[in-house]
Amino acid sequence: MPVRIHALSLISAAFASAFPMAGQATASTPVPEAWMAVDGMLRSGTAGISITQNAGSLSLAKSGEASRGGSGVDNYAQFLSQDGAVQATLYIYLPSYADASLAAYMTDKAIMDRFGAKTRLSAYEAVDVAGQNNGAIRAVYDDAADGALTTAAAFVHAGRWLAKIRITGPTERRDEVLAGIDAMLSSLRFDDVALIHSSRIANYAACGQGGHIPQQGSERFCVRNRIETADGSYEMLQAQGVKDGSVIVPVDDMGTVLAFDRSTGDKGFRLSIHSIGQTDIYGVYDRLPGAKQIAAILDGKDPRIAQASRTMDHAANGDVTVRQPRAKAR
Repeated sequence: MPVRIHALSLISAAFASAFPMAGQATASTPVPEAWMAVDGMLRSGTAGISITQNAGSLSLAKSGEASRGGSGVDNYAQFLSQDGAVQATLYIYLPSYADASLAAYMTDKAIMDRFGAKTRLSAYEAVDVAGQNNGAIRAVYDDAADGALTTAAAFVHAGRWLAKIRITGPTERRDEVLAGIDAMLSSLRFDDVALIHSSRIANYAACGQGGHIPQQGSERFCVRNRIETADGSYEMLQAQGVKDGSVIVPVDDMGTVLAFDRSTGDKGFRLSIHSIGQTDIYGVYDRLPGAKQIAAILDGKDPRIAQASRTMDHAANGDVTVRQPRAKAR
């Protein structure tokens, strides 16, 4: 499993107490199968993405759901070499704020944090996938875990979904690791290749210095501020050249994003927290919160995060349902 940052644990706990549990099947809402095996392919039907069960030296070992069991919005498939020394995982998941560039950047942070300071990024590029130019981002890391491992990652944004590949193996089998990531990328199949977003490498720079990061594949963003918390540092990103525009704060490598958008009538900024299969809508701040206040939000210490107004559940089949908070017990 990828590294998951836990800065939002207090936020999640506060939110769960206000809303009923989501993702339960009903007679009128059949639960989609996470995976189906069809003609040597492993297929995520709702995402419209498939992969061969053998890719290079790797073979399918197991598949299932990484979280939100029964919803089909966070799926994984693990592949192994014959001796198990080279391990790879394909994740197909539905973040409510999907962006391959953000996913690649946050995964880079997670890899560097996990494998240590000697870890070296040796390749970071946009590559073709399924015949689509620059349809994927591919990253390779050498000297991980004090030189013991080579690890790599790849990312594709297709429609509402993200496909993420992670592969790791011993340094002496670096060629096999690279062949594995390339074989898995070339083995991906998409029901509609037109849904594959063109990907760009995100370059962060302070606002006014020309750096950019694509929001939902289009807008240019720069670093407005940096937020320091007990769990790490995060970037506050705003659109280049847009005064007092929307701001986002990417939180982890699985699509958790804080967003501050102008509320109706330009009266303050509304906070929403995007995650896999869900968007939590919170209150309106009179002005854009600063770094210290956002740090308090991430740490679960800002009282407004306990006052969520509603949540939007994004189903694998494309349906979106809105839930209101439960009334407090007297």
